[in-house]
Amino acid sequence: MPSIAFLGPRGTFAEAALRSLPISDGAELIAAPSTPAALDLARDGSVDYALVPIESSVEGSVPLTLDGLATGSPLVIVDEAVQHVSFALMALPGVVLGDVQRIAAHPHAHAQVRNWIAANLPDAHVVDAHSNGAAAAGLHDRTYEAAIGAAVAADIYGLQVLADGIEDTAEAITRFVLVARPGMLPAPTGADKTTLTLFIRQDTPGALLSILTEFAVRGINLTRIESRPTRKHLGDYSFSIDIEGHIADARVSEALMGLHRICLDVRFLGSYPRHDGKAPVLRSGVTDADFAEAQIWIDHLKENS
Repeated sequence: MPSIAFLGPRGTFAEAALRSLPISDGAELIAAPSTPAALDLARDGSVDYALVPIESSVEGSVPLTLDGLATGSPLVIVDEAVQHVSFALMALPGVVLGDVQRIAAHPHAHAQVRNWIAANLPDAHVVDAHSNGAAAAGLHDRTYEAAIGAAVAADIYGLQVLADGIEDTAEAITRFVLVARPGMLPAPTGADKTTLTLFIRQDTPGALLSILTEFAVRGINLTRIESRPTRKHLGDYSFSIDIEGHIADARVSEALMGLHRICLDVRFLGSYPRHDGKAPVLRSGVTDADFAEAQIWIDHLKENS
């Protein structure tokens, strides 16, 4: 029976996303107090896997996850899940909307309900919480009057819902990744994604272009790219990238070899099935068969030159 840490406590969207994955059936699910804590549990072998948020359709990437995967002992992504997010304003029984002066919320949750708060509680002060579940659970400490999170948390923690569906964007989703210590990779499915963190060797004109060229010439589509500070020097950045394809695909493995030659470091963060099952559209010349035929051709030239 696998053990899986998730961004807790109970009642988070991370827990809901984890329960949508088949691996959670019968697994021991362990609530971690923060994203770094969940990753650390996977790193030190306390759990087999950890599930953490990586990207929001409204607020973008989750820096704690990107930076946590880019540093420390290696972890690789083995699966992903997306979760529709809808937010509620919750409070202890007896509290009314007019009583609310302080609201606890995860920063990404706050960003997704900012307009509702401005319209309905313009004088309220929002304080940060490690997760939506932590905001709900902390209401019993009475340091704030309301919390923002998934409505299911109200049932878990004995709360009342003051307002439901308060998100500013109705179709918002959050993407989560399931990570583990390096080992056997998921087999290619034909609809896969690979995640990388790339550290440039030297900040020179065309450095990013040289990276992107390795993908472009092999017909590899990028589904996400963003820069993150390396925390070493001002202006020193790494690039966090998701691409279509699996490391077992010839075009992807050749691109990684090219990146290894030109980058200071390439951190491979896993090849895993896409949650939407969408297969890449490949142009002529970049399929595995095309690479295999080219290898046969070059071998023939070497043998007969």
